[in-house]
Amino acid sequence: MPRSSATAPPVDALLRRYSDPGEPVSCEPVTQGLLNRGYRLATTRGAYFLKHHLDGDREAIARQHRATQRLQTLGVPVAPPVEDANGDTVAVIGGRCYALHPWVEGRHRDGAQLTTLQSRRLGSLLGLVHTCLERVMAVDATARREYESADPEETFALIDELLGLARGARPRDAFDGLAEHRLLERRELLERHADRRPPPASAGCWVHGDFHPLNLLYRGAEPAAIVDWDRLGVHPRAEEAVRAAAIFFVQPAGELELTKVRAYARAYRRAAGADAAELAAAVHRVWWERLNDFWILRWRYQLHDRRADPQFPAASALAVWWTREYEAVCEAFAG
Repeated sequence: MPRSSATAPPVDALLRRYSDPGEPVSCEPVTQGLLNRGYRLATTRGAYFLKHHLDGDREAIARQHRATQRLQTLGVPVAPPVEDANGDTVAVIGGRCYALHPWVEGRHRDGAQLTTLQSRRLGSLLGLVHTCLERVMAVDATARREYESADPEETFALIDELLGLARGARPRDAFDGLAEHRLLERRELLERHADRRPPPASAGCWVHGDFHPLNLLYRGAEPAAIVDWDRLGVHPRAEEAVRAAAIFFVQPAGELELTKVRAYARAYRRAAGADAAELAAAVHRVWWERLNDFWILRWRYQLHDRRADPQFPAASALAVWWTREYEAVCEAFAG
């Protein structure tokens, strides 16, 4: 069967663990996604999604699997892993962790492809995820810690470092020029708004951790499966709702489509039982987070990884627009 590279997964050894999975036919990499390796594995009995978990934390992966299994019983659209002949869902082969999931036919849809009604359903879906996670996952007392907001003094030092790297890039291109412009612009915004740093937030709820268009598959107009639960954890739930909206509904120029955000947020609040104050506090914390966040530039200049570069123009413009339209954004989420 075709193998893509030396990093191809050990398909034969993996399939031997399962009861009658069929004979392998092909194993093709799935190109979307930044943090793990995924493959479409076809056998004589059907298709699977084969995931190579790069972090290799077997206990955490098994916890994610148990969560999705329980969520499925509550009607949440997920794709729990296939159990092997011994009832295990994590296969460790050669020191690497793999999991086999049913292949879900579907496509990703961002906010521009969603109607206002579908945006409302998206908010209801995330609210359902949070309320169902509360039912199936216990929160250990040690997980109820406070989360500090970004320290602007540390951000100023990072801006100076990234500025030096962007200015020294050779050969210099349009991205480097935009990066320099946005870094200078952001430093000015932070100097102006440094007194608005939010206080620590308490985290008491399990959340998906990475709810965005590439982790939600649609079949037609309806969500078919929420995938990639690698960042399942205990965090402030409303912040996940705000972060997700900032990804789904950001437009190329860096503005949020507030009509859809409003429909999404109201549906989320109803489904999750969240009040306006909780959403308003989350908006403030995520706005501050965006002002201090430079992960795309860190990937490019510190890790020499350019896979996230296409996201930078809209993401960097959003922080500026959000600051200017702060009250309108708050009203859309909490009004």
